[in-house]
Amino acid sequence: MNQTIPIRYVSPVFRPPSEAQSLILPVTNGCSWNKCTYCEMYTEPQKKFQVRDEQETLDSIRRCGQQFAHLVQRVFLGDGDAMVLSTRRLMTLLAAIKEHLPAVRRISSYCLPRNVRNKSVEELIELREAGLSLVYIGAESGDNEVLQKVSKGESFESTRDALDKLGVAAITRSVMLLNGLGGRLLTEQHAKNSARLANLTQPEFLATLVVSFPQGEERFRQGFPAWEPLDQREMFAEIELLLQNLELKRTVFRSDHASNWLALKGTLGAEKSRLLAEVRTAIERPQAANLRNEWERAL
Repeated sequence: MNQTIPIRYVSPVFRPPSEAQSLILPVTNGCSWNKCTYCEMYTEPQKKFQVRDEQETLDSIRRCGQQFAHLVQRVFLGDGDAMVLSTRRLMTLLAAIKEHLPAVRRISSYCLPRNVRNKSVEELIELREAGLSLVYIGAESGDNEVLQKVSKGESFESTRDALDKLGVAAITRSVMLLNGLGGRLLTEQHAKNSARLANLTQPEFLATLVVSFPQGEERFRQGFPAWEPLDQREMFAEIELLLQNLELKRTVFRSDHASNWLALKGTLGAEKSRLLAEVRTAIERPQAANLRNEWERAL
């Protein structure tokens, strides 16, 4: 029996590495902010922001249920901005997932801090009880000067407020930082203030990626003309400074994205000493650090 594709995708489609086994369910196209100069994911004209028609999304969920109801255990709400939807609409979609995909055990999404500002803790608790258990927050930096230069549209304070609200609502938070985003000029304050943000909010997961520009640096440099990229050794020194300043209790730390030369995995603070030792080996004896070759880094 021929089966039609149950979901209409608009390319390109992105998801966090840990959502590789998830059903990607787009509820928006693109990102409502879409002004971050380091980001090449949802740039126009390839992908213009649009909230998906609610009935189309409900029909997609129903068709997925008809085809593989008991196979799907995880759902990722795409694209870059699911939390921009009203609580009412999100609740409707979560209820449909529960009805048509009963084997689902985890629902997650990207989350802009600005969108949490528009939801109360009570609403976030309601969403969590309906199934939204994990959100990915691209903080990128805890330093306000860096955030301003890359047109993030957020601040240390707005990101902290969002993380605190999500924490009170018991929604798991996975926070992403961009190593090298401040360049040589701002590397120290970028590392220290990013650590301060994590220390104050204690996210359940913390990950670092390396900033890169496969499509060129022109757009990024318009707002940050003095930016100079970190070389490999300087990047490791920035990671070392970040780790030195992190005071986390039970946070799973990952620096193993394909963009990283050095893959790091551990729990902070239990494995802080080991992680620091691995970084110092990469700085002092890179030939002994099992670094990725340049061709192995997927940028």
